[in-house]
Amino acid sequence: MTETHIGVDVGGTFTDVALYTENGLTTAKVPSTADQSVGVMAAIEKACEDARIAPEEVDAFSHAMTVSVNALLERNGAKTALVTTDGFRDVLEIGRQARPDLYDLDAEKPAPLVPRKRRYELDERATPEGIEEPVDEGDVRELANRIDDGVESVAVCLLHAYAHDDNERRVAEVLREELDVPVSTSSEVLAEFREFERTSTTAVDAYVRPAIDSYVGRLAERAAEAGVPVPRIMQSNGGTAEAETVREHAVTTTLSGPAAGVVGAGATVENEAGLVTFDMGGTSSDVSLVRDGEIERTTDAEIDGIPIGTPMVDVNTVGAGGGSIAWVDSGGALRVGPRSAGAEPGPACYGKGGERATVTDANVVLGYIGPETALGGEMTLDVEAAENVLADLAERAGLDGPLEAARGVYRVANANMARAVRSVTVERGYDPRGFGLVAFGGAGPMHAVSLADSLDIDRVVVPRPAGVLSAFGLLAADEKHDAVRTYRAPLKEADAAGVESVCSELEERVRGETATGEPAVERAADLRYVGQSFEITVPLSEFDPAELEERFHAAHNRTYGYRMDEAVELVNLRATATVPREAPQIAYEGVGDPVVGEREAYFPETGRREATVYDRDRLAPGERVVGPAVLEQAESTTVLPPEWVGTVDSSGALTARRQD
Repeated sequence: MTETHIGVDVGGTFTDVALYTENGLTTAKVPSTADQSVGVMAAIEKACEDARIAPEEVDAFSHAMTVSVNALLERNGAKTALVTTDGFRDVLEIGRQARPDLYDLDAEKPAPLVPRKRRYELDERATPEGIEEPVDEGDVRELANRIDDGVESVAVCLLHAYAHDDNERRVAEVLREELDVPVSTSSEVLAEFREFERTSTTAVDAYVRPAIDSYVGRLAERAAEAGVPVPRIMQSNGGTAEAETVREHAVTTTLSGPAAGVVGAGATVENEAGLVTFDMGGTSSDVSLVRDGEIERTTDAEIDGIPIGTPMVDVNTVGAGGGSIAWVDSGGALRVGPRSAGAEPGPACYGKGGERATVTDANVVLGYIGPETALGGEMTLDVEAAENVLADLAERAGLDGPLEAARGVYRVANANMARAVRSVTVERGYDPRGFGLVAFGGAGPMHAVSLADSLDIDRVVVPRPAGVLSAFGLLAADEKHDAVRTYRAPLKEADAAGVESVCSELEERVRGETATGEPAVERAADLRYVGQSFEITVPLSEFDPAELEERFHAAHNRTYGYRMDEAVELVNLRATATVPREAPQIAYEGVGDPVVGEREAYFPETGRREATVYDRDRLAPGERVVGPAVLEQAESTTVLPPEWVGTVDSSGALTARRQD
């Protein structure tokens, strides 16, 4: 019997849901709410109603959210304290030598999550070789008394706790006894060397942990009341975990939603040649790579200038979404984003009182979204309101009317997104012309072909559930857990027994966090040439220094285009546990006449002209669509300019290519 599985992804404007039953796939989109759990439950109820099942019939529930990233971007996380080793109170503020903008003499680094007045020092000392000075329990209790009564969370990051965590664990135990707040320790969050990154990541965990704990707990209660299972939560690494696990390791959820979208793209599109995934939602656009069938991941990421060292899908985000607000800067130039109209009031065309022009309003004026289009299957549009706000923008920007303003907004938004694509391709040594572009999100398919055209990409794929692909990705996501520990030694001199001992401990940890089945565990090692300040991760099966060294040389050559005749150093050991899940198979037929009319739309190549409007869900497998065309479905709209042709495959995915 087919498992009934529901995935819900919360975005800035809409909450998306994908429900898979024995009768196939049902999708829905509802407006996001201030308390995200309210919108989540509304989405579940709508999808279940559409599928004609009761919520109690759902067997599994997976969820991606924006609670963590919103707390970081809006700086409204918990009031956090930091406890560290004497003399290291200002690590968060000192950071690294790198400047946010090399040539800007007035550039400022983002303010630390924990202000100096809430950073405390303890007289203790550990070295990579062991504990030199044990922590005094009395000092810890006295420090607990000095911590501000309003503190909601505590981060503990002691010097060299990645190697020897006895002092750090004892400090955490005492603080948990003395303070009724969650305590995050660096040895549990990120057991790696580099004080700044380890401290920053631990501070992020403490900063978002109360919000995650409260939200997940509240959602679990509401789900239980509706008869729905406790949700499994998408992590930044592209895998899901139990709700209780992420409540204790909140930092793993910072890129929850974008990661789900990349997983969905990888699960629905053939990717022999490599894929650029392009997810354009209401607030932002997320770009990532899938190469050789594998999702690109990183342990060197930043969110709003804050380093986070936990494994995550390598996503580049720009503030250009359907709700992004267009504005005119002091020099008279037209800009788009990063501010968004969100769900309330939303773009002016939503008819909820929005007074600023957005990308969605521009798409309405350009004719890509018609007056009869129902966003999310329900929300009708106010075309006149869109024209009015674009007319106001045109006046401020010195442009000739709402159409020219709409053209400008569309072009600027596309330019922002093109830079994001180049950052994950050209800037890393990859030619974007060798990749296919997978477009999804509510607004992605509207911009994708023009974006591909500007980058000389000749294949664009729009999966059938494109408007809710992140929610669909939740149905396909594996369970995944990561663990890391620093183990530094010249590779040829590394102790095999020591390496095996650490790997075994890491493997035991990730196995212990696994809840849905017997995991496959993969080991890996971070290596570098002696003197380098960055590492490359290579697979580690049996510890064979010569084999590992050759793998590293090959990986370095593949990544940077050269290899060196230098000694190799072992830096970190890693373990990843994975319980695989197969993506649901999308059954698709496409019944009925797909042509629903014509609409005048603007295309840069030809100006205004008539475009054929299709109901995308009626397009049969094998059918060809010749641009100019607009393909509408409940959760998204695809725009096919002149000189492009789209073909529908057996899953309902549309592949668009330039005409020869």
